[in-house]
Amino acid sequence: MEVIADPNHKPVKMWVEGVPVEIEAVNQLKHTAALPFVWPHVAVMPDVHVGMGATVGSVVPTIGAIVPAAVGVDIGCGMCAVRTSLTSHDLPGNFSHVRAMIEKLVPHGRTDNGGVNDRGRWKNVPEAIARAWEAELAEGWNLILAKHPKLHGRSGATAEHLGTLGTGNHFIELCLDESDNVWIMLHSGSRGVGNRIGSYFIEKAKEEMERWFINLPNADLAYLSEGSQYFSDYVEAVGWAQKYAEINRITMLNATISAVKASISKKFELTEEAVNCHHNYISKENHFGKNVWITRKGAVSAREHQFGIIPGSMGTRSYIVKGKGNKESLCSCSHGAGRKMSRNEASRTFTLADHRAATVGVECRKDKEVIDETPGAYKDIDNVIAAQADLVEVVHTLKQFICVKG
Repeated sequence: MEVIADPNHKPVKMWVEGVPVEIEAVNQLKHTAALPFVWPHVAVMPDVHVGMGATVGSVVPTIGAIVPAAVGVDIGCGMCAVRTSLTSHDLPGNFSHVRAMIEKLVPHGRTDNGGVNDRGRWKNVPEAIARAWEAELAEGWNLILAKHPKLHGRSGATAEHLGTLGTGNHFIELCLDESDNVWIMLHSGSRGVGNRIGSYFIEKAKEEMERWFINLPNADLAYLSEGSQYFSDYVEAVGWAQKYAEINRITMLNATISAVKASISKKFELTEEAVNCHHNYISKENHFGKNVWITRKGAVSAREHQFGIIPGSMGTRSYIVKGKGNKESLCSCSHGAGRKMSRNEASRTFTLADHRAATVGVECRKDKEVIDETPGAYKDIDNVIAAQADLVEVVHTLKQFICVKG
């Protein structure tokens, strides 16, 4: 563990041995650690890189305030994975049909897909999705809208995104583990509604800073003070979005299971309970004897014996891990490999030939629209795992053979 100590800010404790860290990210971390309500220190995971406001791969404990931009706009984004009874011997020789079936049942990306997908939304919300929305989410959303009608958005209904993947680094994968078992794994969050909630309250926090004449080194570090209306409303909205994200992942997991059953003749069962974990969220926790708000921006809870998921990129390994409950890390670990270059830089740096070479053996998109997600744009996942050996124990090592990207 590396510690940045400075009298002008709280300590910054970093698990980054053997992993490159941008100077811009370090400066951003120092600005966060200088906020007066941060306590006792900022913990930094090995997948750290520059983010909006707060740094991706950071764990920020606070007393009396929360920074909405530290949570971000993909509220509740996280991972879900489950092991099946299938092995490589049960798989077809060509995976394209399996991938096509997953893409048919799970809306994704920005383009139309077989009458189901409308720019990543449902064209016609399936009955099961509508029932889940009404049973689990509609009441809470209506309570939030009653106080903040501007969150309604242009499309209004949020059921249209439930059970959909999104774009960017969101994905669905089929993987093999070290024992030749097939896993289903996916990455997504609260979709459009989470974006609306995050963007709305980030602006409210900035308005509060202006109202109280508070100048910050970075405007995106604007915060909401505990006890204020916007603080309680934000906590309520974020909690709802985190629930939405969790249900969204389970819904897609079930759809992917149906797709696999429809495209692979061998009958199978799920052999382990699904791991479902957030990595962009807030939580009230007790650390070092105090109750604090924990903001994990690109970080996963890793309490002792708690399972988590640390994915690589679309051509590298991923890991199912078990937490060691390291107190100094605020019981956290990384949420993935972490980007080593921006999307624009990756698009300029890598060619289609590079991308195809990096994804040999993986049934996935190999077109120019996913160059920014090519494996070379990310840090070395094995170095990232090694840097956090005192945070987590590797339980399973996964390697994808199908990857569905938005």
